[in-house]
Amino acid sequence: MANRYFSKPAFTFLNKLAKNNNREWFNDHKQEYEDTIRTPALAFIADISHELAMISPHFLALPKKVGGSLMRVHRDVRFGKDKRPYKTNIGIQFRHELGKDVHAPGFYLHIEPEECFVGVGIWRPDSTALGKIRDHICEQGKKWTEALNEKPFKRQFELGGDTLVRPPRGYDKEHPLIESLKRKDYIALSRLTNEQIQNARFKKTVVDRFRMADRYMKFLCKALELRY
Repeated sequence: MANRYFSKPAFTFLNKLAKNNNREWFNDHKQEYEDTIRTPALAFIADISHELAMISPHFLALPKKVGGSLMRVHRDVRFGKDKRPYKTNIGIQFRHELGKDVHAPGFYLHIEPEECFVGVGIWRPDSTALGKIRDHICEQGKKWTEALNEKPFKRQFELGGDTLVRPPRGYDKEHPLIESLKRKDYIALSRLTNEQIQNARFKKTVVDRFRMADRYMKFLCKALELRY
């Protein structure tokens, strides 16, 4: 049974957009985007707000067309060689109430044909935040290890993002958690299939994955002196 949010037409639209990633095609298919992507995404964001608040009331589900939890479809092409104007995925970030951009701690949902996942943590934190997380790992190594090894989390999530080749300056290269300290991203990903996205239990699946990362997210917020 399909869910009321993302069904086969959503994946069909994303596949077509990948093949026709230009402004003329997108302008001709704006209503299809509204019907299959943006309207269902905003409904999902509104509907998950209660469950998200039960995990932590400090992460926001904002069902707004602009400036909310749904990430914009337009790509920032100013600084990269890739000039394709549109993202070919659905990105939804429930960021911390004090977060100002995508680099804030958050719960994340990524929907793209054959590349769907739930994400948690903090992507590309600035140097100050990065130092706080690394220092907290040094000070609370046992709690960090427990968060990573909690059975539901370890079963469903794997750490992602970039790491340094060498130990960060100021940290002991022999530290038992040096691989954690070398991370530049503190994100964890849990894969989903296209079928799980389209299933009637989709919202419950996402909420369950977020809940599995509770201890991990709590650790990061504590490191950054944020309420959880």
